[in-house]
Amino acid sequence: MTPIVALDVPDRAGAQALVSRLGDSCDFYKVGLELFSAEGPAIVGWLRAQGKRVFVDLKLHDIPTTVRGAARSVARHGAALLTVHASGGQAMVAAAVEGAAEGAPDGGCSILGVTILTSLDAAGVSSAWGRGAVDVQAEVVRLAGLVAAGQGAGIVCSGHEAAAVRAAYGRALGLLIPGIRLPGGEAHDQRRVMSPQAAAEAGARWLILGRAVTGAADPAQAMAAVHAALASVA
Repeated sequence: MTPIVALDVPDRAGAQALVSRLGDSCDFYKVGLELFSAEGPAIVGWLRAQGKRVFVDLKLHDIPTTVRGAARSVARHGAALLTVHASGGQAMVAAAVEGAAEGAPDGGCSILGVTILTSLDAAGVSSAWGRGAVDVQAEVVRLAGLVAAGQGAGIVCSGHEAAAVRAAYGRALGLLIPGIRLPGGEAHDQRRVMSPQAAAEAGARWLILGRAVTGAADPAQAMAAVHAALASVA
């Protein structure tokens, strides 16, 4: 079980400040659209120079050739994980996998398919997709199938769908679960949230920790609470 802290900050200075505060309590960070757009691949290089692993969360969604090239470039910069939208289809996922392998021939960059954002509930998905009643769990399992067929390493889903994905695909797909909140924490703009312990018990391989850690008065103390919760899971 690997916790990943989200560097949801506007610039390098904010990222450096947070990494400094967390120190040795965290060795894996997420760089999302905001920070990557502001600082570019250089922020990945800086984190790697600090001895940290990096998850580049760009949620790529384009024609396969374009996604392949983007994945190749991100992998060359040392990312360990990169996301694409599973709804881009099997061919797009496969292209991302191929690009990542070209950029990091040692297999150092894995592709994860984003299923349904944790900011969306059934009503939100129904509205966005122009469909009637939507079974979120069934859609997550369906999208996971596209990722598996494209040879992706895993998917991003909420902890609430983890058991169903496990039942369908076993350990073939690693599960990255965002929307993690410490007990008593606010959900903010997330709709499908879960505690670190519950996510671990549901079979997560990676957890994304955002405001539960970064918004805490003492991020290092919050991170210690996460490690304690994960340690309690057999």
